[in-house]
Amino acid sequence: MADFDVIVVGSGMSGGWIAKEMSEKGFKVAVIERGRKVEPEKDYTDHLNPWDKPDLNRLTEQDKEDYPIQHTSYAFHPDTKQFWVKDKEHPYEVPEGQSFTWRRGYHEGGRSIMWGRQSYRMSEIDFEANKTDGHGVDWPVRTADMKPWYDYVETFAGISGSTENLEILPDSVFQPPHDLTCAELDFKDKVEDTFPGRRVIPGRVANLTAPTPEQTALGRGRCQARNHCFNGCSYGAYFSSNSATLPAARRTGNMTFIPDTAVHKVVHDKTLDRATGVETVNIKTGETKTITARVIFLNAGTIPTSMILLNSANADHPNGLANSSGQLGHNLMDHHSGARGQATMPGNLDKYHFGRRPNGFYIPRFRNHTEEAEGFIRGFGYQGWGMRSSWGSGVGNKGVGTDLKDQLRSPGAWSIGMVAFGEVLPNFDNHVRLHPTKTDKWGFPIPILDAKWGENERNMVRQATRDTRAMLEVAGAINIWTDDPETAEPNSPGNGIHEMGTARMGRDAKTSVLNGFNQSWDVPNLFITDGSFMASGGCQNPSLTYMAFSARAANHAAELMKEGVL
Repeated sequence: MADFDVIVVGSGMSGGWIAKEMSEKGFKVAVIERGRKVEPEKDYTDHLNPWDKPDLNRLTEQDKEDYPIQHTSYAFHPDTKQFWVKDKEHPYEVPEGQSFTWRRGYHEGGRSIMWGRQSYRMSEIDFEANKTDGHGVDWPVRTADMKPWYDYVETFAGISGSTENLEILPDSVFQPPHDLTCAELDFKDKVEDTFPGRRVIPGRVANLTAPTPEQTALGRGRCQARNHCFNGCSYGAYFSSNSATLPAARRTGNMTFIPDTAVHKVVHDKTLDRATGVETVNIKTGETKTITARVIFLNAGTIPTSMILLNSANADHPNGLANSSGQLGHNLMDHHSGARGQATMPGNLDKYHFGRRPNGFYIPRFRNHTEEAEGFIRGFGYQGWGMRSSWGSGVGNKGVGTDLKDQLRSPGAWSIGMVAFGEVLPNFDNHVRLHPTKTDKWGFPIPILDAKWGENERNMVRQATRDTRAMLEVAGAINIWTDDPETAEPNSPGNGIHEMGTARMGRDAKTSVLNGFNQSWDVPNLFITDGSFMASGGCQNPSLTYMAFSARAANHAAELMKEGVL
């Protein structure tokens, strides 16, 4: 008899949803987390003042030495480093001349603690893109399949935003949005007047602005507009596994949380043609153990999930478990970012914004939609902000005493900043593979991350750079800074922190790893709902899509289990 009905590997954005759904459906669920259990009263630092933190919360040389990759994230600070891996303890390699910036943390909740919370649905245009232009495989679903599941997860998670009725960016189930600032409203008016196909809207963000009774019952409160989100939120105001899905799973009494436990491989029984469990190692003691279950969900994250399956190769599956298609580990995608711009917005010096809104504005994709593009397919969207500069604008100014203090108390001019996030095409050559000889301290082969962007991505970011400058100019901004549109390059893979695609779903077992319900074609009781399953990435932040597909896959698996198929 199996130890559990369901094993969920990973407790982050998607794993938390599987734990909630399967526990609430009455199944005994083991959530296996490579990292430690998080204690908000110790790990969250949103209640501390900067002057109460060592070194005023500035990076030390030791931080940079221990976290050479992680410390480059906007969300990494000395008081948040407990949520990031020490790079020298978790090595990986990239081919010579290439770069991959892999940012991650191993702990309860995973990157759902550190995410930017931007939450956007994929559109019918996105789901049809692969079929339309021939890159990648056709998605086995369309918006009609996913709409009820987007509705479901948005209602539980809490997404604030505005109804816009845009074909390229379907509306969600919204709580009230964070208002645009006066500088953003000026920018919006002038951009939309000049470019009728472009829209400047409030960002859609997973921060509660009007908590529902269900959210309140889980201990979640309204966003306080402090913008301390990546410190962990003591109010539970932003969605994370720790504030929402894992507590929902725990209250059923059906979930067992197993921390400090890394999964090395999935165990496969040839006779049964099923996965029977997972081989694990305790990262503190080195103890190995096999844990068994009827159904296994891999939610470790795109790269770790690929590593687990590749490491699960056996005589019957020599190229990795669930890999009869040969696609496992391939088609690694991210979102490329670039086309940054910043400028001063004149006027409105008698106005200020309320609080420290943890959000900004969003410009949905318009290229290859309402406007043509030259030299690339697919498109990009912008995330941006418009606010008054604070005392930091006076750093470096001459002065001392009362005069300087008075100067720093006065806010500076309004400024606008923006950055484009663009779609990366599925490409078989962009892939994850295991190093043939090198292992980490726990005996796991280290990954080689082999990915580089092509002409489509390069041409896209240069177009986005030209569009950035054009919008700032028509808005009447001054002191405009952008990249050079003739030489602009997309950020290296990994910088978007949206790894996707290495166990893609599709309509054909010969060209994809998963079917339309995130279920392995080869191993029927194996499901994957982290970013691995994505057949394409769109240009929207993908976490909301992971949630919707996770809830849908869990419902499908539960039906098969109740029917006795699994």
